[in-house]
Amino acid sequence: MYADYVIIGAGSAGCAMAYRLAEAGRRVTVIEFGGSDAGPFIQMPAALSYPMNMSRYDWGMHSEPEPHLGNRQLVTPRGKVIGGSSSINGMVYVRGHARDFDTWAGMGADGWAYADVLPYFKRMESSHGGSGAEFRGTDGPLHITRGPRSNPLFNAFIEAGREAGYPVTPDYNGQAQEGFGPMEATIWKGRRWSAANAYLKPAQASGNVQVVRGLARRIVIENGRATGVEVDQGGAPFVIRAGREVILAASSLNSPKLLMLSGIGPAAHLAEHGIALVADRPGVGANLQDHLEIYMQFAAKQPISLYKYWNLWGKAAIGAQWLFTGKGLGASNQFEACGFIRSKAGVEYPDIQYHFLPIAVRYDGKVAAEGHGFQVHTGPMRSRSRGAVTLRSADPNDAPVIRFNYMSDPTDWQDFRAAVRLTREIFDQSAMRPFVKHEIQPGAAVQSDAEIDAFIRDHAESAYHPCGTARMGRRNDPMAVVDPECRVIGVDGLRLADSSVFPQITNGNLNGPSIMVGEKAADHILGRAPLAASNQEPWINPAWRTSQR
Repeated sequence: MYADYVIIGAGSAGCAMAYRLAEAGRRVTVIEFGGSDAGPFIQMPAALSYPMNMSRYDWGMHSEPEPHLGNRQLVTPRGKVIGGSSSINGMVYVRGHARDFDTWAGMGADGWAYADVLPYFKRMESSHGGSGAEFRGTDGPLHITRGPRSNPLFNAFIEAGREAGYPVTPDYNGQAQEGFGPMEATIWKGRRWSAANAYLKPAQASGNVQVVRGLARRIVIENGRATGVEVDQGGAPFVIRAGREVILAASSLNSPKLLMLSGIGPAAHLAEHGIALVADRPGVGANLQDHLEIYMQFAAKQPISLYKYWNLWGKAAIGAQWLFTGKGLGASNQFEACGFIRSKAGVEYPDIQYHFLPIAVRYDGKVAAEGHGFQVHTGPMRSRSRGAVTLRSADPNDAPVIRFNYMSDPTDWQDFRAAVRLTREIFDQSAMRPFVKHEIQPGAAVQSDAEIDAFIRDHAESAYHPCGTARMGRRNDPMAVVDPECRVIGVDGLRLADSSVFPQITNGNLNGPSIMVGEKAADHILGRAPLAASNQEPWINPAWRTSQR
């Protein structure tokens, strides 16, 4: 089996690269272990809690016991399906803040500053309701929409943010992220608009892309050059050859695992597992980052939350309406309002995010015992804690060892306490008073630093945004794994493009920037000059040095 390019992983970045390479007339084989994304559990936006809890669609990985979170093991869903995690995520679309990408460039990712990446965000988007063509794309493959915000709780939350003294931003993906406003989603015509729907299926229709199901066991490297991928299909390994390059896009957990299984990684760790060394890259698997969040839940004074549908008949009615019309509550992920704020004066750009949800429920579908309620998911955006992904064994069937090392930096505790206290202030504004009965969790009794810390230790959950485990940097940086053209340092003919390459985690949800990485990497792979840099300037709060808001 032969192709110009072999891509490992049909996820957010992999699908985008397949599309752009096929568009340029190249032959592409995409290797994906997971199966079809057909069916209502994935395609109906409101059913989002199902696929990430189904072994059919999720790799089923979890962290090692986290020492700063009471030795809890946290689940780490990753998509095992066409579309990857874009097929099982919450569909929230956040580009990241402009300063995130300027930070990348400052860390050695030359050519990845905001001015460089904004044209790629615009190329990939079809924005419906964004702030205009200076900052938003209007004819890309990825449709971005906004929910109707018909439940009064959404606008009450935005208004409460305004009353608390924060800006209202018409488009947090446009010029100004800071503030409260409508949330955007990868939903189109009532369906999840995953990377598979946006990119992979049109690419397959072109005839230049074929998808091969199987487990990628290792990258075949001959005389220092990647020449193919060994794939296991039901116990019968075979090699798919790449005429030009092999491209790794298997997630920030599986991409470093595959590099190490192929002999690229920290020499001592590979020797422990009897793996022959190809390239000693100590940065492989290091620099693991994530967003950690808590659910702050409030009981409702009025029966206006989605709790009234949280029963067999209610869910059946929503599902039936969506199946027959593509409309109704089933057509929304219910994340329709949000906020991005700064935790204190001296922070240049937002470091706390809010997802507002008009029901008190967990990602695993367990609803709050008190009935009608609502919640925000909140937490700091730029934790200083770093973890690592390492090999459990040399067996490709074994999951990697994942140690996030959450909350290991003392500043994380300060930032999280600030998030809790600032959130309470927002929900105490007059706009929310007709709706807030009382705080369910953490609960009004939780006030001191020690009490808040104990709640975080017991209840913080991953926001499912792992990244950074094969970071981009200059070729002379010993901890860099890929250079600014996504070439794996130390091996020819091999690139890596997914959230692994992020030098630092971006603000908000990672599907958007992961797709952007795939879009930009495709131009590097094709040897094209990058899109012309933008001269648009982001809005930064002018009082950030002296004021928290």
